[in-house]
Amino acid sequence: QVQLVESGGGLVQAGGSLRLSCAVSGRTFSHYAMGWFRQAPGKKREFLATIDRSGDSTVYTNSVKGRFTCSRDNAKSTVYLQINRLTPEDTAVYYCASAGRRYSYEYDYWGQGTQVTVSS
Repeated sequence: QVQLVESGGGLVQAGGSLRLSCAVSGRTFSHYAMGWFRQAPGKKREFLATIDRSGDSTVYTNSVKGRFTCSRDNAKSTVYLQINRLTPEDTAVYYCASAGRRYSYEYDYWGQGTQVTVSS
């Protein structure tokens, strides 16, 4: 059974930083690309970043480039999202996702999400 568990969210002041973690179990973590998404209240889920199996390649949506950094530790079966210079617009539930198949970027497995709230 594949499980993804996010952690690291919380309440932070604008301008601060957070590092989100997503621990994966139930599959060979290094075989699959990973992604980060978020969903703010009343909005659709938004893609943030993806990272390839090795961690050598990352892609970000334009709105977060320069502030968000996605990385992974295959030995720990964990993917991370470092978020800097937080703004109230970053308030959302953040989700990690794992590709369903090797060499794919279609995400079939999702975590339960971690809440990030940024106060002004």
